[in-house]
Amino acid sequence: MAWWSQQLLGITAIALWLTLLAFLAIQVRRRWHGQREWSRKLVHMGTGLVVLIAWACAIDRRIALPAAALITLLALLNHRLRVLPAIEDVGRSSYGTVAYGASITILLAIYWPSRPDAVAAGVLVMAIGDGLAGLIGPLIPSPCWQVLGQRKSLVGTGAMAAGSLGVLLLVRQLAGVEGLAAPNPAALGAIVLVSVLLEQLAILGIDNLTVPIAAGWLWSLLSQPLGQG
Repeated sequence: MAWWSQQLLGITAIALWLTLLAFLAIQVRRRWHGQREWSRKLVHMGTGLVVLIAWACAIDRRIALPAAALITLLALLNHRLRVLPAIEDVGRSSYGTVAYGASITILLAIYWPSRPDAVAAGVLVMAIGDGLAGLIGPLIPSPCWQVLGQRKSLVGTGAMAAGSLGVLLLVRQLAGVEGLAAPNPAALGAIVLVSVLLEQLAILGIDNLTVPIAAGWLWSLLSQPLGQG
């Protein structure tokens, strides 16, 4: 497949996926109006999967990086103007969506396209791990605590850990297929632990910046050829 057609295919797939996410978020908000967090988490989790599409389609850095920066800028505008309230209206002060876009942009700037696995690891830990924590934690009663005014729960934290480990194992498999180095299972546990601890410090949504960057950096730092360790 020619370079330009491969790029066009990737861009089209990402655009269609993001359009579907926006549509679904609006529908979820209308159907379950009292659960404003659900539509936001749907977008939060679904957006993370874009990195897998970009990886599969080998989206060029010259396209991926400006696109991520533009999406971050649009997220900032939406935060101020509430054009799509299904993404931002959660009843609390949070820059999480903007920080999320910024973290993806930073990871792309550092690792794309040489280490797409590091980008995927960082983004998916936040997308799936934090997303599951936000969805499951409030639904199942469990011991709770507060960190800097942010409520955390045992079930939510456990969901974050389990979701993070699951996606890191997936990325490790994908890295193996691509012949890339990856962390061993013990190192994956360390990445999960750091990510869970950072997620506890979620004031103003700052964890959307710290967790992906830390997870992506640790993934790159702790990687070794598969089969070793």
